Amino acid sequence: MAERRDADVVVIGAGPAGLAAAVHAAETGVRVVVVDQSSNPGGQIWRHRDARALPPAARQWLDRFGACGAALLADTAVVSADSGRLLVAGPNGAIALHARAIVLATGARELFLPFPGWTLPNVFGVGGLQALVKSGLDVRGKRVVIAGSGPLLFPVAATVAAAGADLLAVCEHAARGRLLAFAASLWRSPSKLAAAAAYRSAFRRTPFRTGAWVERAEGRDRLESVAITDGRRRWIVPCDYLATAAGLIPNVEVGLALGCEVARGALVVDARQATSVGGVFAAGECTGVAGEDAAVIEGTVAGLAAAGRDPGAWSRRAAAGRAFARRLAAAFAPRREVTARADATTIVCRCEDVRCGDLQPDWGSRQAKLAARAGMGACQGRVCGAALQQMFGWDAPRVRPPLIPVPTGVLGDPEREPR
Repeated sequence: MAERRDADVVVIGAGPAGLAAAVHAAETGVRVVVVDQSSNPGGQIWRHRDARALPPAARQWLDRFGACGAALLADTAVVSADSGRLLVAGPNGAIALHARAIVLATGARELFLPFPGWTLPNVFGVGGLQALVKSGLDVRGKRVVIAGSGPLLFPVAATVAAAGADLLAVCEHAARGRLLAFAASLWRSPSKLAAAAAYRSAFRRTPFRTGAWVERAEGRDRLESVAITDGRRRWIVPCDYLATAAGLIPNVEVGLALGCEVARGALVVDARQATSVGGVFAAGECTGVAGEDAAVIEGTVAGLAAAGRDPGAWSRRAAAGRAFARRLAAAFAPRREVTARADATTIVCRCEDVRCGDLQPDWGSRQAKLAARAGMGACQGRVCGAALQQMFGWDAPRVRPPLIPVPTGVLGDPEREPR
């Protein structure tokens, strides 16, 4: 039987945006419950790091969250969502959360675009390798190649280099001219340029190539080498680890389940971080990838608004962050050569072992599910769905409960009385 819990504000996600939203809402005196899939708060960017190694601002937010009175449901995920009610599942079973307001701070995930060899052992996502290193993976002396797109490449390269890896190459899909134009647009954000320079200094002995990407990965039982190309020439780099992804995409599944409007792959919000659905707010990377500083500002606005307070000048600062997110997405959009790397034998849906040759480009996500089971596996299309959109221009897969695989009893349990 699902336990019923009532709250004034429920925050989904405990990354920078979710922490800021929960703190600001709870400090107004309302009841706040935070739901997060991980064991500890902090999101992908903070939770894998020793607290002593965190930036002072991160430690302050985590301390403030611990003292604000908000309840944290850790290791818990959203199963289904409708107006004012969320069914979540965690270590202690199912909980039906009823709230006056919901703040979505669901973050972003990496965009994986299939290529021959991408399923070999020791091929990771860019952020995935960083998380493993932060969690204790020993990469000392290991030959590493990082290839992909977006600002995440630099901090991950810095992390890997600092961990003692032999970082052989860092490759950015985007052309040099596009990168320079984006950098020039940051004249109002000197701190971002300074951070990029500091990260680059941390792996200064490693070549950084623009307009270059991994064409294929080779190996028998595990990764042995990668073929890199710039569209004109091709070279082979023997390596032990490859970290690659085509940037980040917002996690909008819970928002879609609630009926929120999505545009350009992100949840649409107004000046108060309100979505198109009454009582539902969104903040952070799910509204557009713009980094932790912008996420904290959006979370502040969303938390205050969800608690019925006026966000004031914070709203103007949040608007600037969303404008930056749009410029970022345009600058690092996947290039056509990267979306077209898969051949007929390349697996495109890892959960169901679907190969590119099993699909027809003129189908669509629904027909791909019906005919080949692409998107029907445990990840519910979170990996292959986005990839197939990029590769074939398909529509986004429909979101239906359960949003995660759960025992059938979770879906059918009635609610207990609220405590």
